[in-house]
Amino acid sequence: MQIFVPGRLCLFGEHSDWAGEYRRHNPEVKVGYTLLVGTNQGLYARVKPHPTQLVLHASLSDGSRETLTLPIEKEVLLSEAKKGGFCSYAAGVAYQFLASFPVAGLEIDNYLTDLPIQKGLSSSAAICVLVARSFNQVYDLKMTLQEEMEFAYLGEITTPSRCGRMDQACAYGNRPIAMIFDGDCPRGTGIANRTHIIELKVPKDLFFVIVDLGASKNTQKILTQLNECYPFATNEVQANVQKYLSSISYQITQAAVDALQKGDAEQLGILMKQAQAEFDKHLIPACPEELTAPVLHQLLEYELIQPYILGGKGVGSQGDGTAQFIVKDAESQQKVIEIIEQNFPQMQCLKLTIYATK
Repeated sequence: MQIFVPGRLCLFGEHSDWAGEYRRHNPEVKVGYTLLVGTNQGLYARVKPHPTQLVLHASLSDGSRETLTLPIEKEVLLSEAKKGGFCSYAAGVAYQFLASFPVAGLEIDNYLTDLPIQKGLSSSAAICVLVARSFNQVYDLKMTLQEEMEFAYLGEITTPSRCGRMDQACAYGNRPIAMIFDGDCPRGTGIANRTHIIELKVPKDLFFVIVDLGASKNTQKILTQLNECYPFATNEVQANVQKYLSSISYQITQAAVDALQKGDAEQLGILMKQAQAEFDKHLIPACPEELTAPVLHQLLEYELIQPYILGGKGVGSQGDGTAQFIVKDAESQQKVIEIIEQNFPQMQCLKLTIYATK
């Protein structure tokens, strides 16, 4: 059985997924709202049942291989998941399935990975969705996409990783989706009530360039310092973080959803610039060491690419990790990549095309 799971790019609304969860403590916090799409790159695998073991042959994006072999036993899987690292994700998801279904083992041969690892494109979520989908399909569990996402999420947070729920949106493939996150629901309420997913239609192809900046950032520090602004703001810096991640980000993301569904690349570019400017104004003071991001801003403002781009912004947790640009057409996409790779050899570019809905 062949399975492909892409990475996930958050085009708009980064950080609002976890921020929206604080509504259960502070109803003044608004719901989170993100616009997401699967990448054209991802994890390719062949899967089959195994009577007693979880076997994962993983291909990393640098071409190296890792193999994980564990007995299908809850205690062993949980122990491996708690260790952290790339293979821990598979163990965490397998643990969740074993706790809920009468399943045996799996052999997953992830023979190709063309998705950069740890670059804000949800490579960890992709491996979690891959394992969840493998259990679902091999054992005919008849799970919905949202149920696959939930088990992938539960598996990932069994590890030391602290992802938000939106990362598992890669389960939807290359289809763009909007996700609304409302933490203000009774405890025990299912994911379907806390997280609302809207599948979007695109009337024409849209072209993007994703750039690994070849720099460094500390995602954990960004998340820790931004989370300190919740659930109740105690100063102006914290109030500004909540203001952006609630009302401002929501309005920009809603406008972006509308523009995407009209195929309006120019408007998406304008909104990217607006989102970055507002993000910088409201969030940099909360974590200046990471969010000032000189490499990101140098590239966003780089003169030679301006004729070919419609707009750009940071990706994921922001910082000097990854940038995204929306461009006019396929020729502009290629031109931007050539200019960046020629002038910034440490950077790596990926093409992303959101194809028109058939």
